[in-house]
Amino acid sequence: MFCSTRNCMLMDELKFINAYDLYASGIWISRNQSPRKRRRTTTMSVETDVVPSQSGNRLYLGMDFGTSGARFALINKDGDVCAEGKREYPLYKSHEAIDWARSWKMTLFSLLEDVPNHYRHLVASISIDGTSATTLIVDSNTGQPLSKPLLYNESCPDALPLVKSIAPVNHTVCSASSTLCKLVSWWNSADSNKESATLLHQADWLLWFLHGKLGISDYNNALKVGYDPEIDSYPPWLLAQPYSQLLPYVKAPGTSIGNLKEDIRSQFGFPNDCIACTGTTDSIAAFLAARATLPGQAVTSLGSTLAIKLLSSNRIDDARFGVYSHRLDNMWLVGGASNTGGAVLRQIFTDDQLQELSKQIDPMKTSPLDYYPLTSIGERFPEADPQMAPRLHPRPESDVEYLHGILESIARIEGKAYRLLKDLGASEVEEVLTAGGGSKNEKWTKIRERVLGLPVSRANQTEAAYGAALLALKGAQS
Repeated sequence: MFCSTRNCMLMDELKFINAYDLYASGIWISRNQSPRKRRRTTTMSVETDVVPSQSGNRLYLGMDFGTSGARFALINKDGDVCAEGKREYPLYKSHEAIDWARSWKMTLFSLLEDVPNHYRHLVASISIDGTSATTLIVDSNTGQPLSKPLLYNESCPDALPLVKSIAPVNHTVCSASSTLCKLVSWWNSADSNKESATLLHQADWLLWFLHGKLGISDYNNALKVGYDPEIDSYPPWLLAQPYSQLLPYVKAPGTSIGNLKEDIRSQFGFPNDCIACTGTTDSIAAFLAARATLPGQAVTSLGSTLAIKLLSSNRIDDARFGVYSHRLDNMWLVGGASNTGGAVLRQIFTDDQLQELSKQIDPMKTSPLDYYPLTSIGERFPEADPQMAPRLHPRPESDVEYLHGILESIARIEGKAYRLLKDLGASEVEEVLTAGGGSKNEKWTKIRERVLGLPVSRANQTEAAYGAALLALKGAQS
């Protein structure tokens, strides 16, 4: 039995609404998959026409390359999402190790292929974000990696003493996982190819496939290799080193690099005037997605850990607490991360328990319990104490009271974190937007609002791909 055209359209709309509702609740599926595949397949998902684009209106594409997969978001000039999707990284092996460079490259082209055909001719600009301090040393002629990529969480302790000997005390690069430590470690171990090598970050390298101009980065990604965004230059102590010849040219995030290469335009159907724009790190792209624009606006991410980012008129850097500042145009994004957060809750309660117990909490009532919830020994921010032990006792008989005490204790740590940033010289927080899984807990939001004494709300957008799309929009407009 065939349905009428209108009935088919209504059925299609219902399928889309159901799929989008699942996405909003944390389950993202493709509308083109069978029910069985929906349960099992997570390699690729695409949603289109979240907000239909008017014919002829230009669109802006952002791509986020995170730790376990990549996403794209296609927006119009008003910031409405017209299409979005995600891909898991295919895992290729090379010499018994995962070939991350090949995996990222394949995912980039897969995401471009996932952009709906009927939108591609409208795309005006593209930008990409990547994980901070993920580093590639590539051949400056071919762009091919000269060694395996060093990931964001990889450390090079062999290079740390040398880096500390040349950098200012407590500088951001004085961490074994910094980009500069990775560069120095490669430089000291490489036997050849030093004269024809270039350092790129993950986002830089992926953007190069689109524009073809090797050796361009942005000042957010370049921070951990030693770039000073305040003076818009690499500092003299870094330029004096022999490996400074590998450093990329730095532009502001969301700056036009140039038109897409002809082969990319023809392969994917992008217009001749489509440009590639410099990107940023994944965490900054997620902050941009929240649309905080004024000093005093902050975003708290309640994921496995508690991370805060505050827009400030002043730059704050203090390695004792892991606090450092990224430049955002004429302001500074001051950030720090605590080891407390949702991972502690997952150790004690199931998701169902968290949901049911939270319903019974009175968020206007102060909990007398004083905890410091950690999953293991050690805290970094707002207290720098590597020996701090978790404090989750005494445990009351009531699980409702216990959960209330933990949620309120994490809120107190959040409040202490914002006070520390103020004490260090940052702008005073005036409003907090929330991202991460914890943002869905309305009772916790009310508790935090009471403890912080500030308006607290859930950010409308938190996907880094959306933030990258905003950078693409910025680049096209400028």
